[in-house]
Amino acid sequence: MRHVAALRIGPIGFRIGSDWRAPVAAIEDLYRDYPQPESGIPDFNVHLFAARPWRLLLRPSVHIGGDFVIPDAAPLPLAQGLLAAEMGMNLQMALGQRRYLLLHASAVERDGKALLMTGMSGAGKSTLAALLMAKGWRLMGDEFALLDPATGLIHGFPRLISLKNEAIGVLERALPDARFGPRLEGTPKGTIRHLVPDTRAIVAMAEPAVLRLILFPSYGFAAAERAVLPSETFVRLTQASTNYVALAERGFDALTRLVRETPAHALDYPDTETALDQVERLWA
Repeated sequence: MRHVAALRIGPIGFRIGSDWRAPVAAIEDLYRDYPQPESGIPDFNVHLFAARPWRLLLRPSVHIGGDFVIPDAAPLPLAQGLLAAEMGMNLQMALGQRRYLLLHASAVERDGKALLMTGMSGAGKSTLAALLMAKGWRLMGDEFALLDPATGLIHGFPRLISLKNEAIGVLERALPDARFGPRLEGTPKGTIRHLVPDTRAIVAMAEPAVLRLILFPSYGFAAAERAVLPSETFVRLTQASTNYVALAERGFDALTRLVRETPAHALDYPDTETALDQVERLWA
């Protein structure tokens, strides 16, 4: 790869190589406060490359590769190179991570205790996590929460927060002094803009937390809450994990222990102000 960036997010190190300078420049800018991989050795490699030499210049198309790949995955235009790099890191974690049980969830921390939010795309978990960060919670992660099967602790993985469509304006107003990435139009999920986690999230990203509460938020409904039984929580979290099957007995034991020890609630909300009040009430 002609252009390379390296960084560590929580306990995971990445090396991102690209045939083009622009995606690496964006990563270096937005992740400039992040440390390098431990001992300079990354856990995963991401490759952003042109499938044909002329695709470097003529309608450049970014293919995503690395240590783990999905054959025949559709490329992205170079204007979405940052998104390609983020998707590449997601891909390596989803297909290659074996130390931690991955949960597709947002996580925040207060007083050493973690709150986990997971749900379908569009549930608003990223928006809620970013708004809680604005209110003083420590962001532990937006895309993945890392559960250590040996200790039961949640480890931080504070990537850039991926804001979509209407959520972009909400967070621009809530965090006027925050750092944002470029506005990416026409992506498979509409308009995306990345929010850089605050300083506390980055400085404390190596500090794990005990999981205290699990929420399953759903946006666009009248305000309602209900307790979720451990059996339902277990099924929902297996569906939210990309490597539960690969971890086999370790994954089963870790998740069983988690749902037995952690209360869970389903949360319907019509707007973010209502959701934040619900979260604070349940947390208290």
